[in-house]
Amino acid sequence: MKLPAKNRVASLDVDAQYTFTPACPDELPVPGGDTIADELNRQANFAGWRLGSKDAHSPQALWISSDQHPPFSPVAGANMDIRWPRHAVPGTRGFELLDGLPHPADYDFFVWKGVEPDMHPYGACYHDLAGRMSTGLIEFLHSNKVNTVLVGGLATDYCVRHTVLQLLDAGFNVVVNRSAIRGVADESSRHAMAEMLQHGAHFVHDSAQLEQTDD
Repeated sequence: MKLPAKNRVASLDVDAQYTFTPACPDELPVPGGDTIADELNRQANFAGWRLGSKDAHSPQALWISSDQHPPFSPVAGANMDIRWPRHAVPGTRGFELLDGLPHPADYDFFVWKGVEPDMHPYGACYHDLAGRMSTGLIEFLHSNKVNTVLVGGLATDYCVRHTVLQLLDAGFNVVVNRSAIRGVADESSRHAMAEMLQHGAHFVHDSAQLEQTDD
């Protein structure tokens, strides 16, 4: 797939954290979630800008599941929808980016999301579920005249899906790298990919299918 010149391309690592890998079995382990770092690094070679995001959640978040309120059960609140196991708590292994990825300070732009105990956003572009409170990611892309975003990360059916749809709504060309994403469940991941395609996302099998124009 032909890409614009590097200065018009950004590469986005969505929530590539250990919380979404088998290394944290009591959090939200995504099968194969710990295998995407090398491919994220390869796709970043085609971009002039590298962006990242992390879930950063309180251990007392109001949406945390329990025996009485199991995962995926609804929870009331303007900026949380369903319950999840405790995950991505700052200071824990789950909060950390996958080995081999840059430190957050070495990205060109980085987003921490879900810090408030009563907020659980999914996409990297907005702090709230309604898409009103920008994280600044879209503005960063616009200010640097980026028109194409390469996306990989975790998980396909939740944070990747929401981020891709937000970027498409903002008018960017979005390329999703299948080798740099993993999903919570096969069925929901298939639905998520179909939805992203329907809204205009492009998919490549891996970064070897990417090419750069010279201008």
